[in-house]
Order: sequence, then structure tokens, then C-alpha cells
Amino acid sequence: MSPRLRFLLPVLLLSAGTMRAGAADYEPPVVEAPIIQDAPEFVPVEIGSGWYLRGDVGYAITNATGNFTFRAFDAGTYTPGTFTSGAYSGDLTFGVGFGYRFTDVLRADVTADNFSLRFNGSRAFGSPCPGEAAGTTCAADDSSSVNAWSVMANGYVDIGTIAGFTPYLGAGVGMTYANWGTAVSTYSCTGGPCAVGTQIMAHEGIDSWRFTYQAMAGFAYDVSRNLKLDFGYTFRHVGGGDMFAFTTASQLAGASGIEASDPGFNQHVFKIGLRYELW
Repeated sequence: MSPRLRFLLPVLLLSAGTMRAGAADYEPPVVEAPIIQDAPEFVPVEIGSGWYLRGDVGYAITNATGNFTFRAFDAGTYTPGTFTSGAYSGDLTFGVGFGYRFTDVLRADVTADNFSLRFNGSRAFGSPCPGEAAGTTCAADDSSSVNAWSVMANGYVDIGTIAGFTPYLGAGVGMTYANWGTAVSTYSCTGGPCAVGTQIMAHEGIDSWRFTYQAMAGFAYDVSRNLKLDFGYTFRHVGGGDMFAFTTASQLAGASGIEASDPGFNQHVFKIGLRYELW
């Protein structure tokens, strides 16, 4: 072996050992997996949640808010007058509607209530009845009926639920369509000798829209999770409007326009109904 080889051999062996030791001590880098945040939980949307349907039946006590008025027609002139008496008689009411519950406290609905009223009144004229002699006067007993629909937008506050009972307060505003039927008047001659006597004549009824507002109070009872039994009181005010036109005989004599008008009325309605919540 040459002297140079003898010199290099230990160096090569030492280098090889150092490389093996370094390879044994080598550790590969640790790569941490990326942190994936939890995806938000999927919550299905309940399409019907919050909506409800309602229906009720009630009894209304109705009072006029003023005097019933009319215009007397005689020889081309009109004389304003006030009914000697006039009153409504109460009747049943029926209602339907749909609404939405915004929170446990606030809800709103749109309702349509139907009711019919009977009207009876009397009038006195300073002029003679048709066909009677001058110097006599005339009296009339009038009867008619009105069928009405009140369409209302309402808001409510549910105060809280105790043992299944939830008291509430509410208010609403809307319009009432009043459809007066034919009015029948019985005219009687007074104040002197009468040639014709009692006469019965008809007046065409008038339709009109009236501004309406109402206030409600009551409580609901939970029959089940979705069904509630509702006991309520409603105060409703309906504005005044026209009642009936002149008779055919008066129109032939030249009368035109409306003969009688009502002052509007207040209703005290006591209701029982059901609310079904669509969830």
C-alpha cells in the first residue's frame, strides 16, 4: 500500500462514520395539519312558522252616536229634519282572518267581520203627506236593515301566559262597507181631516264605505300547541253615512239625492273564536 493511500484511509473511514452518525440523528420536519373551523349548523327554515288563521262568532250591542237626519221635500224645497226616534237592534257577528306572530309578545292580523242590524225610527213632517189636504201634517214610521263588512288591520300585545291562559290587548283601523236595504215607511196623516189615510212607500237603500276603528281585550287558552280558544271583547266605531233615497213619488215630483243619513254607531261585541297557528 502506498504511503498516500495509508494516509487517506483513516480520513475516509472517519468521514464515513460521521455521515452515518449525522444520518441517524436527522429528524424530518413536522408539518402541522391546517385547522378547519367547524361549519355552521344547518337549521331548516320552517315555512309556516309564525302564521295563524282565526275565526270567531259574537254578539253585538249597537248604539247610534248621534241623531238620524233627513231632508223633507215639498213643492221644490228641501227642509232638513231630525228623526223623532231611531235605534239599532243587536245581532250576531261572524269573523275570519289571518295573522303573523312576530315575537312571543307582538302579533298582527287582518280580519273581515260581517254583521247585520235592524233599524227602526220615526219622523214628523210639517207638510202634508202625499195626496192630503193643506193644513194637515204627516208622520212616518221607518224600518230598514243594513248588512256590513268591516275589514280591519289589527295589532296585539300578548301580556304573558299563566297556566295556559294568555291575556291580550289590541287595536285596529280599517273600513266598513255598509249596504242598506230597502227602507219601508208608513206615512200617516195628522192634524186634520185626512183623505188618503195610511200610506206605505219604499225607499232605495244606499251603499257606502265608512272609516272604522276598534279596540280589543281578551284572553286565549291553549287547547293544544297549535290551537287556541279565544274569548274577547271589541269596541268598534263605524262612521256615519247615507241610508236611503227619496221615494219614487218624491223623485217624480222633482226630489233628488239622499233623503236620510245615519250618524254612525258604536258596537260592543263579545266574541268567542279559535286561532290555529301554522307551525
